[in-house]
Amino acid sequence: MDLLRHLGQFLDRPGFPWKTLIIGFGITQYVFEGFLSLRQYKILQQTKPPKALEGEIKQETFDKSQAYGRAKSQFGFVASLYSQVQNFGTIYYDILPKLWDLTGIWLHRYSHKSFTGEIVHTLIFFFTYNLITTIINLPISYYSTFVLEEKYGFNKSTVRLWVTDLLKGQALGIALGAPLLSAFLAIVQRTGDIFFYYLFLFGIVVQLFAITIYPIAILPLFNKLSPLEEGELKTGVEALAKRLNFPLKELCVIDGSKRSAHSNAYFYGLPWKKHIVIYDTLIEKSESEEVVAVLSHELGHWSLSHTTKLFGIAQFHMFYIFALFSVFIKNRSLYQSFGFHKEFPIIIGFILFSEALAPMDTVVKLLMNILSRKFEFEADEFAVKLGYSTELARSLIKLQIQNLSTMDADWMYASYHFSHPILPERLGALGWSGKEKKADLKAMDGEKSSVVTGREL
Repeated sequence: MDLLRHLGQFLDRPGFPWKTLIIGFGITQYVFEGFLSLRQYKILQQTKPPKALEGEIKQETFDKSQAYGRAKSQFGFVASLYSQVQNFGTIYYDILPKLWDLTGIWLHRYSHKSFTGEIVHTLIFFFTYNLITTIINLPISYYSTFVLEEKYGFNKSTVRLWVTDLLKGQALGIALGAPLLSAFLAIVQRTGDIFFYYLFLFGIVVQLFAITIYPIAILPLFNKLSPLEEGELKTGVEALAKRLNFPLKELCVIDGSKRSAHSNAYFYGLPWKKHIVIYDTLIEKSESEEVVAVLSHELGHWSLSHTTKLFGIAQFHMFYIFALFSVFIKNRSLYQSFGFHKEFPIIIGFILFSEALAPMDTVVKLLMNILSRKFEFEADEFAVKLGYSTELARSLIKLQIQNLSTMDADWMYASYHFSHPILPERLGALGWSGKEKKADLKAMDGEKSSVVTGREL
């Protein structure tokens, strides 16, 4: 506690140029990531596949993959600049204090006297800010879904469904966000300098609650779940789960095809009761043994305690975030640098603290990607030991083609952005001989890769 207190006093320096520093952080990160993207764009201009894929991927498929990669990269340049301009404008023109004052006026004029105080004011500010940013980002979201993804045959959504999803998302944000944000603020207000301990415990409870409530109350609002029909696939998955002592409670299919051609499979649940969900798109375009091979990789993450380790790391990360926040929450020089001279709202402190922490988050992202790629190799090795080497390699190639995923990557770009090894690296680790027939583009055109437990295969 003394260390945090002294650090807070050291950083609270009147006149310190926090705004200039944070703008500088943002511009530096933007330039750095742009540099990496340019390096990757050169890879996307190559006309021949990597040697490891020459016998596996048709030239037509590779050309289409490269074109899709360049289109996404070009869109990424525009979207990144769009976001950077937003962030710069918000900071430079003091949008946060102006919006805080405006929502305060609304609260004073239109609310009952009983609905006053920082918590109510924060809720109005937060949801107004969120609505504004959502509207501003609609063109980016629309173009991504109905132009870019549509052009390459991946989009299955409609404008009506897209709008419905947006409205549901906003409604859920209010319904769940209001009580959670209120509790967050109340904990900080009532527990003094050691609030970060209580926030940490609160965060763990929220995560456990989310694991329980999401598949029951939230997921059905967007998708339909049905039991997997009897057959070879169900028998194979159940046998795999039994072999690994995986506590499988239910095996379901989700109608992911109504939005996109993305394939997905994941498991969720408490340690003693797990559910596996497979997207209909994955089942439709894959052989049963290939789906089982995909799940053998994913259950490898569970068996090797990767999910537990990542959960533990996430808890440590959450704790140090809240602990560092306690250093900045009373930093008047930070607030004043951004135009807050009379009021020092908790939520504003957290937003500004998050901006100041951006360089450290970049380092954390790099380290987590390094660890994630290590785990992916280990999960592949686990599947090999179960006897799924050929099926997993064949599935990886097929899914790569279905997704038109990047076949190669610049090493600096991959180290910073990729949480998974690229396909040639994985095939090499699997000992893939390349004797299989070239994947058929026609049979796989218009599909996307598998994402399991929120992670790409």
